[in-house]
Amino acid sequence: MRGAQAADWALSHGLSALTTAEVAELLRVPENQVRVRLAAPIKRGEWVSPARGLWVPVVPGHRAVGGPPGVELIDDLARYVGVSYYVGWLSAAARFGAAHHAPQVFQVGVDGRVADRTVGRVRFEFIRRERVGQVPTTMVRTHSGDVPFSTPAVTALDVASDITLAGGLDNTANVIIDLVNEAGMTASDVAEAACHFPVSSVRRVGWVIATCTDLGNLGPLRLAAQTDEVALSLLHPSYPRRGHTDPEWGLVINKEVDPDT
Repeated sequence: MRGAQAADWALSHGLSALTTAEVAELLRVPENQVRVRLAAPIKRGEWVSPARGLWVPVVPGHRAVGGPPGVELIDDLARYVGVSYYVGWLSAAARFGAAHHAPQVFQVGVDGRVADRTVGRVRFEFIRRERVGQVPTTMVRTHSGDVPFSTPAVTALDVASDITLAGGLDNTANVIIDLVNEAGMTASDVAEAACHFPVSSVRRVGWVIATCTDLGNLGPLRLAAQTDEVALSLLHPSYPRRGHTDPEWGLVINKEVDPDT
């Protein structure tokens, strides 16, 4: 088979990704000739390589725009490099209609070391998490398989844990507000997921919900934000410990929050 036919053949046979050995067998060439044989098809957008030795055929509709979206690549990539994962942070928020701007990176939680990379038009950002396999997720069907996304509650706690990854405190607040208003997240949802996160993250989410939304029944979340720790948490973890305190949520309000209205 010629390299020019290989991507369409793979797609027609339901193959979402192939190893170098599998492509070599398909093309009937030695493995060290695969990259040479696929050079021209890659330039035409027919293939992308998310990892060394892994080749993904690109459906015709995505070839002119630089490759498939991250959600169509991540499952094959994660299985190939041997990590458990979920799509989270702003990438999950966008899935739930809770991102004011299209994320510039595709953010993925993983339980192993994976280097960030750009594949076609997608910049992947991998964030190591010890409890990837334990946090609640929801499955999203794609052409390459079912992909786990963080639930709205886990998404809120993730952005509250990693404010820099969420684009700053104001955007973190925007995401949490929209997860309530657009995705139907409740205080009980957050309380149930709280055991997987630092209490500081739970407090931040609770404070934003109480301050910036009309959501009721915050009792379960207030209980989850309580701790035997004496120290107050910081609303913004990178700012100095100064400002007024909110004893209800155990926070030092060390930065003003100005979410979009």
